[in-house]
Amino acid sequence: MAKFTSLNSRVVVLPNNDIDTDQIIPARFLKVTDKVGLGNNLFADWRYNADGSPKPDFILNKPENKGAQVLLAGDNFGCGSSREHAPWALTGYGFRAVISTSFADIFSNNSLKNGLLPIIVDHKTHQTLLEIFEEIPQAEIQIDLEKQIVSLPTGQQVSFPIDVFAKTCLLKGTDELGYIQSFSDQISAYEKANGV
Repeated sequence: MAKFTSLNSRVVVLPNNDIDTDQIIPARFLKVTDKVGLGNNLFADWRYNADGSPKPDFILNKPENKGAQVLLAGDNFGCGSSREHAPWALTGYGFRAVISTSFADIFSNNSLKNGLLPIIVDHKTHQTLLEIFEEIPQAEIQIDLEKQIVSLPTGQQVSFPIDVFAKTCLLKGTDELGYIQSFSDQISAYEKANGV
């Protein structure tokens, strides 16, 4: 998984509340055990017509949003089933962070384990962000994970919470197993010293 330290990016705004994991990645795409290609099916039912052609009015299909790495979503993002494919699809598309007023717990945990940063902001900040990107769609925000700060185009800075261990793993670009394996020399020394 790629390290996440800081990020400057444009923002895709999808302000719907209660976007569940079946909307993020529909169940028919869950037969895979590999992440490759899931980004092509992100929000598939909203993004494509029945014949597979892109819907030009859907936010991800607009040329000006290509390359944006931050999704600004509505409240309760990632609710529904516990499928890990949801953050796989988001990161496969190219998103590195999602901003919302709340996330489903399982989605949030799955995201952190897969290199996707879920950022919780208060309702006032969320409304400010919606207003900024309605007025200046190509504006950028900056995310500093080390400081846990989002810098808005207005210059305002907003802090966000994150679990300390999850933050450490994101900063190092490793998952839980990789983190444990990074201490293999110390583990071997302990086992040797204690006859394990």
